Amino acid sequence: MSQNNGTLNLRVARIESVTPEIKRFTLVSPTGAHLPAFSGGSHVVVLIANQNNTLRNPYSLLSSPYDTSSYQIAVRRVESGRGGSVLLHENVSEGDLMEVTPPANLFPLIKQARLHMFIAGGVGITPIISQLEELRLSKVPFELHYAVRGEEHAQLGKELQATYGEQVHLYRKGIESRMDICRILTGRPLGSHVYACGPDSMIDATLTSARNLGWTDSHVHFERFLEQSSGGEAFSFTLGRSGTTIEVSPDQTMLEAVEAAGYTMPYLCRGGACGHCETEVLELDGELLHTDDWLSEEDKTSRKKIMPCVSRAKCNRLVIDL
Repeated sequence: MSQNNGTLNLRVARIESVTPEIKRFTLVSPTGAHLPAFSGGSHVVVLIANQNNTLRNPYSLLSSPYDTSSYQIAVRRVESGRGGSVLLHENVSEGDLMEVTPPANLFPLIKQARLHMFIAGGVGITPIISQLEELRLSKVPFELHYAVRGEEHAQLGKELQATYGEQVHLYRKGIESRMDICRILTGRPLGSHVYACGPDSMIDATLTSARNLGWTDSHVHFERFLEQSSGGEAFSFTLGRSGTTIEVSPDQTMLEAVEAAGYTMPYLCRGGACGHCETEVLELDGELLHTDDWLSEEDKTSRKKIMPCVSRAKCNRLVIDL
């Protein structure tokens, strides 16, 4: 397969509409070669040309870790976002090439678990699909509880029910009763692990219910679904090592602005969850607008750290250690 600066240039073999908002893209090597291996819960970052800059959106892999002849991603169209999902929906056709990074996993299965419990909502099902595939050959039991907004959003859930039967519980608004997360987590055997991905309210309810029921934090895992809309007011900041001033437009992240200026910064998830881009703040006259899940509340109130992949600032002066 062709590679460019460590990324993979893959051919779009198939595009399917699975809900009114979500398209599933199947990607293959143009040469027919197998793609790099990955584990359940992995994601790739898709590079999307957007006029004079490049957007980089992370998407979970839906396909089976046991079959690397192709990758599948699901892209939810977000009208209020920075435009990446809209460009993929409107401008990409079957046969086109798509540039992606090799897979990375920030949401892996816990191999020691005696029971895997999955709680998902909407497009938050995407990382869990490959996790279920990874468990296909395992004798460890699992349950999936999946909530969607209605019948027209239920195709992925129905596909999973057809594959895994009664292990998949589908909650369609207006058809099944509302998901009761506290009931789902009650009375589970020692050694159970729960994985949640979906809207913030669902993740917060899972964390609260688990803690109230005595689950230890090490047995509760979550990945927030990113709307790719970390925009805001324009601002500028300075790179402390070179003295370069970087302008951040309303639809850019700090990380994207650094890249557009020709500099590099470490990253992995681009969603404020992995910690790879954690950066020291050297000077600040103003306010940091933290939107990540990585920094502790102590770190955030210290005004000494920022996650440039998602967070912003409202300031007269900001200097970071880069």
